Amino acid sequence: MSLLPDELWRRILEIGIENRSFNYKTLCCISITCRRLRLLSAEDPLWNRLLSNDFPLNHNVTPSSLPSSSSAKSIYKFRFERDKERRVAAHRRAVLRKESQVAEHSRRLRAIETRINQETSKMRETVAELSNLRRVRQASVALNVWQPEVVRGRQKQMVEQSVVPAESRIHALEMELRLCRQQIIGLEMSYQEEKRRHDTAKEELESINYHPVQEYNAVTATENGHIIKRKKLKRCNSSHEKQCKAS
Repeated sequence: MSLLPDELWRRILEIGIENRSFNYKTLCCISITCRRLRLLSAEDPLWNRLLSNDFPLNHNVTPSSLPSSSSAKSIYKFRFERDKERRVAAHRRAVLRKESQVAEHSRRLRAIETRINQETSKMRETVAELSNLRRVRQASVALNVWQPEVVRGRQKQMVEQSVVPAESRIHALEMELRLCRQQIIGLEMSYQEEKRRHDTAKEELESINYHPVQEYNAVTATENGHIIKRKKLKRCNSSHEKQCKAS
């Protein structure tokens, strides 16, 4: 190592930074190896190159809180701390935003569960009333057939207790029963879709907590994918409409 001149070591460091093989961590590790490399790794041209690589915007401008004669290394340290604060604040906002999304998905899941329970209880009541009305219809038909007086009296009593005509009410209840089943099927599909979104948001929240210094945008990758799919669908629909008009 002592046989190599400073120019050669300086060129090695410059090539490493130009190829982005060296970063600020590498220079800091090199600086603690010996006094000679500590002096070489602290030179301004190297840290100016790192400033242009890591902070390309206004890298030649000295921050107002630092004196104009500050070294490039101190400027890099200042901007690194500012960027770290920005990343921490962005991470905090991303966590809060993702936690609010998870809470909103949980609220929607509870609302869908409540509606499913309501529709299920409504369907059970409809099934019970429909079963009773069908027995009333069978009793009214059985009145026209000869049978013992005791059985005939029970059937007549059952028919007289029915306030509304059995046939029209049975038809309405059958329609209501089909509607309840369709509502439950649709709600269960919505529940599964909302559950998938809830699980995805929880996984993204865990990923954000696991990587606190990562860059986070306002739109996540999953939401961006949904937006791209919607845009593609709109373009396909518009092109299909143009073809129909042309034909």
